[in-house]
Amino acid sequence: MAKLLILVLVVVGLMGPGWSAETGRKAPWRIHTLFSVECQNYFDWQTVGLMHSFRKARQPGPITRLLSCTEEEKKNYRGMGLAPTLEVPSMSRHPRTGDWYPAINKPAGVVHWLKHSKDADNVDWVVILDADMIIRGPIIPWELGAEKGKPVAAYYGYLIGCDNALAKLHTKHPELCDKVGGLLAMHIDDLRALAPLWLSKTEEVREDRAHWSTNLTGDIYGKGWISEMYGYSFGAAEVGLQHKVNDNLMIYPGYIPREGVEPILLHYGLPFSVGNWSFSKLDHHEDDIVYDCGRLFPEPPFPREVHLMESDPNKRRALFLSIECIHTLNEGLLLQHKANGCSKPTWSKYLSFLRSKTFAELTRPKLLTPATIQTEKESIQAVPKQFIAEPGRQYPKIHTIFSTECITYFDWQTVGLVHSFHLSGQPGNITRLLSCSDEDLKQYTGHDLAPTHYVPSMSKHPLTGDWYPAINKPAAVLHWLNHANIDAEFIVILDADMILRGPITPWEFNAERGRPVSTPYEYLIGCDNELAKLHTRHPDACDKVGGVIIMHIDDLRNFALLWLHKTEEVRADKAHYAKNITGDIYESGWISEMYGYSFGAAELKLRHIITREILIYPGYIPEPGVKYRVFHYGLEFRVGNWSFDKANYRDVEMVNRCWAKFPDPPDPSTLDHTNEDILQRDLLSIECIKTLNEALRLHHEKRNCLDPSTLSTSRPNTEKEIAMSRKFGSFDEINAVRSNHLPNNNSHGLSKPAVIDRMFSSFRFWLVALWAFAGFGFLAVMFVVFSSRKKRTRGKNYRNKRRSSHT
Repeated sequence: MAKLLILVLVVVGLMGPGWSAETGRKAPWRIHTLFSVECQNYFDWQTVGLMHSFRKARQPGPITRLLSCTEEEKKNYRGMGLAPTLEVPSMSRHPRTGDWYPAINKPAGVVHWLKHSKDADNVDWVVILDADMIIRGPIIPWELGAEKGKPVAAYYGYLIGCDNALAKLHTKHPELCDKVGGLLAMHIDDLRALAPLWLSKTEEVREDRAHWSTNLTGDIYGKGWISEMYGYSFGAAEVGLQHKVNDNLMIYPGYIPREGVEPILLHYGLPFSVGNWSFSKLDHHEDDIVYDCGRLFPEPPFPREVHLMESDPNKRRALFLSIECIHTLNEGLLLQHKANGCSKPTWSKYLSFLRSKTFAELTRPKLLTPATIQTEKESIQAVPKQFIAEPGRQYPKIHTIFSTECITYFDWQTVGLVHSFHLSGQPGNITRLLSCSDEDLKQYTGHDLAPTHYVPSMSKHPLTGDWYPAINKPAAVLHWLNHANIDAEFIVILDADMILRGPITPWEFNAERGRPVSTPYEYLIGCDNELAKLHTRHPDACDKVGGVIIMHIDDLRNFALLWLHKTEEVRADKAHYAKNITGDIYESGWISEMYGYSFGAAELKLRHIITREILIYPGYIPEPGVKYRVFHYGLEFRVGNWSFDKANYRDVEMVNRCWAKFPDPPDPSTLDHTNEDILQRDLLSIECIKTLNEALRLHHEKRNCLDPSTLSTSRPNTEKEIAMSRKFGSFDEINAVRSNHLPNNNSHGLSKPAVIDRMFSSFRFWLVALWAFAGFGFLAVMFVVFSSRKKRTRGKNYRNKRRSSHT
C-alpha cells in the first residue's frame, strides 16, 4: 500500500508542472467572450460563423451572445438556439430621446450582462468581439500583453476626434484618448469601471449633433454613426485606461498582412474579392440562409486556383485569408443546417473540399507570432499612411468599369488592368464594357478576359459616318446603365491602359452625391476659353478632369446621356479643333470625348473634387509621400536606355501567343541612387511594366501554355503554324513585337531567338520520322512473313513431286 501511495505521488509530481500550466489558463485566469447582436437574420448567419470559429479555434472559456430584441421581435424570432444567449432589452430606439441608433445596444448589452449574469461574477478577463468576425486562434488576454489597467485593443486610426476638440468636449483626459476598437481584451475590474461610462458617453456623443461633422469625427457621412466607438474611447479615457494598441491581431479580408504576422481574427466588415468572386455582408442583410437547408454563400476559388492568381507570397496570403473566411462561414452553416434537422446535402466538389485535409490544414488554429503580439504604440506610427476602414460602418457598394473594343490592343491592357484590380484590394466588382460590331464579335476570342458587358460599337457613327472610337466610352457607360442590373452606390470609371496599385474608394477621397472625384487633365484649356462658352451654359463650372472618375450612381444616370451628346457636339465642331482652343497638338478632335465629359458635367453643375494623389504617369517624378493608386501608361516612358510605348503594341498579339511579354525593364539594383527623385520615378516605371508582364505570365499559365523550358524557341509565322503551335504547345519566349514596330534603339529591341536547325528541332519533323520508321518496320515484317510462307509452299510442292516419282 505504501509503495502504491509513493507511485501515485511520483506520477502526480511528474504531471504537476504541465497540469498547472493547463489549468492556469482556466483558473484562476478565467476568460469570457462577449458579442452583441439583434433579432435579425443578418446577425443570425454572423452568429453561426462566429460560434463555429470560436469552437474551431479552441477559444478558452464560455461565450455569450448579448441579444437585443424588442418583445415584438422576439415573438417571431427563430434563432434563440444559435448561441449561449443573454437577452437584453433593445435600446435601438432610445427610451428617452426616441433616437434610432442600434449601435448603442453594444455598451447597453455589456452593462446588462455585468448586472444580471452570474457569469460576470466568475471571470477574470473579458474578450469583446463583433458578430462579423472569424476567430482563427485562441485570444488569451495575458498572452497578448493585457494587464489590469492596460487592456489590449485593435487600432482604429480613423477616430480623429481623439486628437481634436471632440475629445476636449467629452472627456477630462483627452490626452488618454486611444483610437481603438474591434477587438477588446480587458480585466473584469476595468470593464466594470468602464461599461457605464461607455454607455453614457455614447449617448453624449450621439446627442452632440453640432459636432458630427467629418472634420471632427472622421465620419464621412457626418451622421454620428460612430458615436458608440467614441463612447468607448472617451469612457476609457475618463477612467484612466491606457490601451496596448495592436494593429496586427485583426485583419480585414482583402487586406495584405504584414510579413511575419499571423492575424488571429478576421473582420469581414468590408467587401472583399478573390479573382472574379466577391463577398459583401451587406448583400445578405435580410438573408435567412441559416434556415434555408443546403444553401451556402457562393463558393470562392479553390486553393489551387488561388495559387495561380498571385505569385507574391504575401499577397497570396491575403487571398488565402479571404477564402478561409468564407469557407469557415460555409462550414458553420453546414453544421447548423444539420443541427436544424435538414437532410444531408447532395454531394458536390465544394462540400467534399470542406471535409478535406486541405481545408482542415487551411483552418487549423493559428498561434501567435512575435510580430503579431507587438503592441508598442510607436509601431502604429510606423505604419504607412493609408485609409483604415471603419469597423461596423456600412460602406457604400462600389463597381469599377472600363471601356474597350474587340481588338488585341485592348486585350493585353485588359489582362493587365484586371490582374492589378485583384491585387489592389479594390472593393466590389469590375466590368469591361466591350464595344464591338457584329462582324468583329464573330471573330473575337477574348470573351473570358474579364467580366464583360457587350455594347454595340459606335466607332463609326451611325448617323454621320464619322470614325471616332473614343465615343464608345460614353456610349458604353450609357448602355450599361440602361441594360445592366446595378446595385452599387458609387461607380469608379477607369481607362484600359491603367494599372491599379491600391483601392480607390469614395469614402477615402470624399466623393458624395453631387460631388464626384477625378484627377487633373490640365491640357483641357477649352474649359477656360470660348470652347466652353459655345458648348455649355455654365462655362464657369467646367472642370479640367479625366482619367479616374468616382461618381455617385444617381449623378452618373443623370449625366451619361449628356456626356455622349456633348462628345458628339464637340466632335462635330471642326471649326474649333485648333490647338490654341482645345490643347490638342494634333488638332484632329481626338480629345472631343474628354471635353464631352467636362461640358456635360458643367451642364449639371457637377463640380469635382480634383486630387493629384490618385494617378501618376510612369516617367513622371512622384510627389514625396504620396501613395498613388493608379499608373496611367498612356505616354512613352523610359528608364535609362530602356523604354516602353503602348502604341508600339497596337497590332501585336500578346494574349493568344504563349509566353509573349514586354521587354524586361532594368533591374532596380542597377539604377543610379544619387538623385532620389529620379530613382523613385524609375522604380515606379519598373513596377508598372513588371505588373503587366506578371499579368501576362499568369494569363499564359491559365491558358495551359506548356513549360517554355521544354519547347522549341522557333517562332510560328503562318496561321497554320500558329494553329500547330497551339496544338503542340510551342511558344514565343521573347517579346511579341512585329519587326515593323521595332525602334532603332537597341534597348527597345527583343532578344533574338537562338538559331536552331528547324529540321531537327521541330517536333513535327520527329513526328513524321516516327511515322516513317513505323511504316518501314511494318513493310519489313510483312516482307519476312510472306517470304517464309513462300518457302514453306515451295518445300511442300517439292516433297509431293518426290512422292509421285517414287510411286
